Amino acid sequence: MQDKPIALVTGANQGIGLQIAKDLAAHGFTVLVGSRDLARGEAAASEVGPDARALQLDVTDQASITAAAERIRAELGRLDVLINNAAISNTSKQPGQSVEEYAKTTRPSNVSLDEMRAVWDTNVFGVLAVYQAMLPLLRRAPDARIVNVSSGVGSLTTNSDPAFPYRAIFGPVYPASKTALNALTLAMALELEPEGIKVNAVSPGFTKTNLNGYAGTETVEEGAREAVRVALLGADGPTGQFTRWENQTIPW
Repeated sequence: MQDKPIALVTGANQGIGLQIAKDLAAHGFTVLVGSRDLARGEAAASEVGPDARALQLDVTDQASITAAAERIRAELGRLDVLINNAAISNTSKQPGQSVEEYAKTTRPSNVSLDEMRAVWDTNVFGVLAVYQAMLPLLRRAPDARIVNVSSGVGSLTTNSDPAFPYRAIFGPVYPASKTALNALTLAMALELEPEGIKVNAVSPGFTKTNLNGYAGTETVEEGAREAVRVALLGADGPTGQFTRWENQTIPW
């Protein structure tokens, strides 16, 4: 078992996940670059640096998750930090279609259940499946941390405010998947609080990534900051929180 802390970042072959991996490597971590496509993961790991390893990991494939956990156990023996970053926003948005136009096709009254299931399979069930597989490895670490990358659009409190400018796009697909992820975060935090394993959710903000067609207003460097900060929390840090940079609490 090695001395350097070990972090797994899911969906780390691009975007915010890749930047989180780079930042954790800069903080002295051995970083496991989770990627559905191993070749893309290997290319990303080479960007991260010599202390990065590509890990084939499809969060919607239980066999892939199980194999990834077994490889970590066999090669490294434990896991200090888990960043659940892998996510998708949709599977049916048409080229050139605005977010607002897409939202109109995914109201509770007309949303495709297949569309909803596909997004939730990655954003909700995939996170839970990875959590369950990696928890035995996290329990082997002295101060394990879990960070779930959520989104401010999942806040029920914020969306209940008529003055919130993005409430019109709240719907059952991506936004509600992040609401469900927040609920999972709190459930995980309550389960692991007696063991000292901290579980928190963070919002990266509206970051320029493939997830939103690069329409965001913030850089990936800015988007990664809060996830990295929370991953490095000390023993006196909080658990069961939902924050954006810098430690600004988002209401559930």
